[in-house]
Amino acid sequence: MRFTLKDNLLIPTNTKEDSLPISNITHIPQPMLHPTFLCNPDLQKRLTGKQLLLDDLPFPLSEIQEHYQNGYLTYRKGIVKSGKQFECVRCGNKDPQWFANYPCARCGENCLYCRQCLMMGRISECSPLISWNGPAPETQNPSQIMAWQGTLSEGQKVASDHVVEAIRQNEEHLVWAVCGAGKTEVLFAGIETALAAQKRICIATPRTDVVLELTPRLKAAFPEIPIASLYGGSEDRHLYAPLTIATTHQLLRFYQAFDAIILDEVDAFPYTVEESLQYAAAQARKPLSALIYLTATPNSKWQRECRSGKRAFTTIPARFHRKPLPVPEFVWCGNWSKQLQKGKLPPNVIRWIKTRIQSNKQTLVFFPHIPMMEKALKILRDIHPAIEAVHAEDPDRKGKVQKMRNKEILVLLTTTILERGVTFPNIDVAVVGAEDSIFTESALVQITGRAGRSKDHPSGVVSFFHYGKTEEMLKARKQIMTMNREGVKRGLLDSREGAK
Repeated sequence: MRFTLKDNLLIPTNTKEDSLPISNITHIPQPMLHPTFLCNPDLQKRLTGKQLLLDDLPFPLSEIQEHYQNGYLTYRKGIVKSGKQFECVRCGNKDPQWFANYPCARCGENCLYCRQCLMMGRISECSPLISWNGPAPETQNPSQIMAWQGTLSEGQKVASDHVVEAIRQNEEHLVWAVCGAGKTEVLFAGIETALAAQKRICIATPRTDVVLELTPRLKAAFPEIPIASLYGGSEDRHLYAPLTIATTHQLLRFYQAFDAIILDEVDAFPYTVEESLQYAAAQARKPLSALIYLTATPNSKWQRECRSGKRAFTTIPARFHRKPLPVPEFVWCGNWSKQLQKGKLPPNVIRWIKTRIQSNKQTLVFFPHIPMMEKALKILRDIHPAIEAVHAEDPDRKGKVQKMRNKEILVLLTTTILERGVTFPNIDVAVVGAEDSIFTESALVQITGRAGRSKDHPSGVVSFFHYGKTEEMLKARKQIMTMNREGVKRGLLDSREGAK
């Protein structure tokens, strides 16, 4: 797309004469807002708090241009250049490897585009990012914002109060809550506070399955509030709502949209490794806004910042059922990978699994890599033919997890795909090869957190089978025991077990 500058306005044009792609225009003028102009409410709802391409907007260019000339829209460069370095404004990419050129029919030039966020629509040197500059759509709160009538534990209540205050004061706050502490319920009062103040709020999480799990729970808690649930292929993609639940990837479409963002599972892949997602979260916030982080396993840097007072945080060191977290036991099993290559598993691993089968105890057994897990599956099916295995590429992944929930599977072998986001009420957990580098402190804490989540079955055995203890294993066990000690100290646990 090309523009000419006329009377201090950008004017779209199809001709090359006296025109430039938007990235080559030094200063983009922004017209004054004309309050008497009758804006299109559909365009208003589609664009408020967003940054979209022309292809994302089912409106004629003439109408979009009319809104710009009356001050209701902004045009921004999609790609900016500083010296020889390019940056994608939508995803923050600066890596030259993630840019490429193509012959562009819109500007008639060899146009640079960003490959990193291509799944959101191609953004190139001549692509304007279009945002709303007028007033936001009016929303009216129902007489009762929240319908949830549950009660919080003492630990949850303290964290909930801190979340409410951070949202009121537009501050950042970390909620460091053990696995199974009930983080979702901790958010409800903060969400209600934001909505009552006519604030727009978003809960973002790295994974689609968490969005799908949270959506019905939040719709039940706030039945009269419009809620947008955003993930790849979502039907709510264009819905304007005061409460949004989204994958962190979907935040790339937003620009200064939210008065409060709650980032769930900030330690989880892909958020931790993709800088573009962290950039997206920062862009989606209003300049004055709150940011709440939720995690059971903050990284070492964040833990140090908490201890040194550099980061505001609240811990929930105990589960709602007031029983301590299971503490993993370390079990040496020799060179298990070498044995596996010979078609064998360590005898103590076999005994551990047989004991669970004999007592009819559901079990998750984690392996570091898919080929190793599949070799182990062949060996273990000689013991019990109904043992199953699951991994990220498994086409029947959801079906197997559901069968496990239905207690149709007794022993399920898995990779780290099930380290978080799944709850089975009464299971024991084993990790085979806990010394492998894929089992970080965070992963091992999350894996341990699969056991003992139910009030009817608040304990569970967790065994780390290894060929040598690692720093990550020791840090994971220390973190769990530290939380148990804090739970005892604050009177949130009925038992001192696991705090020694």
